[in-house]
Amino acid sequence: MSFRLRLTALAAAAVALAVVGAGTLMYAQMERELFGELDRSLNADAAVARGPEPARAGERFPFRAIGPAALALRPDVHAQVIDSSGRVLRADTRPVPALVTAEARAIAHEGNRTAFSTVKLEGTRVRVLAVPFGPNQALLITRSMDEIDRVLADTRTTLLIVALGGILLAAALGALVARTALAPVARLSATVEDVARTRDMSRRVAVTSRDELGRLGASFDAMLAALESSLRAQRQLVADASHELRTPLTSLRTNLELLARGQPTDELERQQMLRDLVSQMERLSTLVSDLIDLARDEETALPVEDVRLDSVVVDAIEDISQRYDSVRFTLQSMPSTVRGVRSRVARAVTNLLDNAAKWSPRDGVIEVTVGESEVVVRDHGPGIAAGDASRVFDRFWRAANARHLPGSGLGLAIVRDVAEAHGGSVVLERPADGGARFRLRLGSAASS
Repeated sequence: MSFRLRLTALAAAAVALAVVGAGTLMYAQMERELFGELDRSLNADAAVARGPEPARAGERFPFRAIGPAALALRPDVHAQVIDSSGRVLRADTRPVPALVTAEARAIAHEGNRTAFSTVKLEGTRVRVLAVPFGPNQALLITRSMDEIDRVLADTRTTLLIVALGGILLAAALGALVARTALAPVARLSATVEDVARTRDMSRRVAVTSRDELGRLGASFDAMLAALESSLRAQRQLVADASHELRTPLTSLRTNLELLARGQPTDELERQQMLRDLVSQMERLSTLVSDLIDLARDEETALPVEDVRLDSVVVDAIEDISQRYDSVRFTLQSMPSTVRGVRSRVARAVTNLLDNAAKWSPRDGVIEVTVGESEVVVRDHGPGIAAGDASRVFDRFWRAANARHLPGSGLGLAIVRDVAEAHGGSVVLERPADGGARFRLRLGSAASS
């Protein structure tokens, strides 16, 4: 069963329940009113039959009239007097012993209360009122309920027709409402199927309402936008990686072909070519390692733990100092703990220090500060041009004056990815006295 059909069925069922409930209450109220009116009429007839004064002990009861309908004075009402044994003493037309009940005999005996009862006589329901009628006697006032039963039967038929009509109308309206309400869902389904078929992530649902379905459509559009951006970034990464890999591979192939042909013959040139081969292989290894870091999701493969940021920075400075002995690092540190993957945090800090060391002049000083969930790296190199500041964290981007330096152009991009994966950020600041300052902030252990 489709969701639209279920919604229509639920609407029809809800209306059916409401109509049946309302009809039942209406029928019960009508039945109560009709019975009340009949009982009041029987009470009035009993008052007429009993006369203005009740009989006193030892006196004959003063009947109003003699002849047919003498007790009730109405042709549609039957009245008869019984004693405590149930024997009919007098009746309007003919005695009807079947109307005498145990409760009527008790009233004749006690003489201090009245009672209503419903008796079925020859297939017809009859309403009977028993009231005291002198010593050891009771008066039974009886009236047929045919008219009430006909009214109730007509009412039941009418309510049934109204209920069926209401259910059919509710089903039709429910189908219309379901079709209108589920129109955004239909568009969403069509968009999903089209995206799955064409792989076109630029499609959008474009739901403009502000209800739950509108928010669902907006969420789906946001998901499509994120997927489109991710797919675009993936394609760009593959294209950029292909371009970056082509250069060292071409150089390696050319140099290896020359060496295979015995070129060059000069020993110094041959040693230089071998050094170039090692340099290109190191560049290729660095590039592949950076690509692996960007491509794999290490957050699900490596343990997340509390990481002492100050300890990570100390280890990274010791490692970078061995590779760049021409620069000096100064450290101002305070205890700081972040929540994350230690290896990735260490990689981000190492990349920042490596970038600062590459751009620092000989005998330059790199200032490193560790604060609360934050690392600040300041170098005194040539700095970054204002036009390039917005691109320093892009993948494979390298400044024009950095082509001769080692690296893959992925170091700062990895720093940005690590920062965002740990609920933080990395920003570039351009001090007025030159150089560059990178501020890496990570999510603290408490906030994470």
